[in-house]
Amino acid sequence: MIRFEHVTKRYADGTAAVDDLSFEVAEGELVTLVGPSGCGKTTTMKMVNRLIEPTSGRIRVAGEDIAGVDPVELRRRIGYVIQQVGLFPHKTVLENTATVPHLLGWQRKRARERAAELLDLVGLDPSVYGDRYPDQLSGGQRQRVGVARALAADPPVLLMDEPFGAVDPVVRERLQSEFLRLQSQVRKTVLFVTHDIEEAVRLGDRIAVYGHGKIEQLDAPAVVLGAPATPYVADFVGADRGLKRLSVTPIEAGDLEQPPVVHLDDRLSDARARLAVDDARWAVVLDDADRLHGWVSADAIASGAGTARVRERARRMDAWLPLGASLKQAFSTMLQHDAGWIAVLDGDDADHFLGVLTPARLHEALRRSIEADARGAARSEAHVVTVPGA
Repeated sequence: MIRFEHVTKRYADGTAAVDDLSFEVAEGELVTLVGPSGCGKTTTMKMVNRLIEPTSGRIRVAGEDIAGVDPVELRRRIGYVIQQVGLFPHKTVLENTATVPHLLGWQRKRARERAAELLDLVGLDPSVYGDRYPDQLSGGQRQRVGVARALAADPPVLLMDEPFGAVDPVVRERLQSEFLRLQSQVRKTVLFVTHDIEEAVRLGDRIAVYGHGKIEQLDAPAVVLGAPATPYVADFVGADRGLKRLSVTPIEAGDLEQPPVVHLDDRLSDARARLAVDDARWAVVLDDADRLHGWVSADAIASGAGTARVRERARRMDAWLPLGASLKQAFSTMLQHDAGWIAVLDGDDADHFLGVLTPARLHEALRRSIEADARGAARSEAHVVTVPGA
């Protein structure tokens, strides 16, 4: 969808902001451009909508050389979101969102309907927020309006220049989550500029790590973190890149342990026998539809009359995640609940129990992920050697 062909931007003093840059962004792909200030990432993005003109080289969007396209027309068909949002203070939220459709000559009714649809999509009820003005919104809400406005004319390409950099960390994380949800629905081709490697890792299908006017590495987040291409990239992503990699490594079925399982209406005597077979100190408790209820310890069922049932001794389990959640989420959930393991549920049927993830299995999953990327193999094919007693 976006193609850079030997693009250079050189200023009058001889400074090369971008030097002989060639790369492609596939349709529906989100590529994050990350690097220190002055490295050329924002210049790269602004050349796509001709806010900055390249000195040499060619940029194509959907196969068309943009040098031959009227800049105003080009910008109206490319969404653009900036850190300061840039909403018109004298226009309502709905009017702001409908700006580009109006400029494109859409009928007022159609433009407002599209604006309302987009506001709802970014989590702002148009019946509540549509008639408000920008100064009546929080920073995070204004940023959502900015995203909605950029999407209003249904552009194939979206350019985002540090869009969440002006809000506090909590709101920023929520906006990132909301944008990931939105992107899963609209699947735009996105260039996303950020100086934050963690944001780049979380959002990008691929990451372009910039040096000085050039890309040092363009690859999937897990590869950049697990196998930096150069010492520069290794230094930029940080010595804690193993921890950052947790956020891009999903829980897979092969990572799970299968502990003893009992059901709510099992007799205590049967549950004791089940734990005794595995010499286990606890069991997962399911209901009659095999949905997670909680857990029960061997001590809790060590005694009890023949008619007593597991439900009388079971405890609820709050530490759980769906299959496919990140290892970072798993680690965070363990810490939040002070849990020695978490239950993992089917992502399609969120109550169906699949197994448990322990700290040891989490560590093993991370190591197998790194080994798999190094070998270019599937994670299920990677094997790691664990030091006895470690």
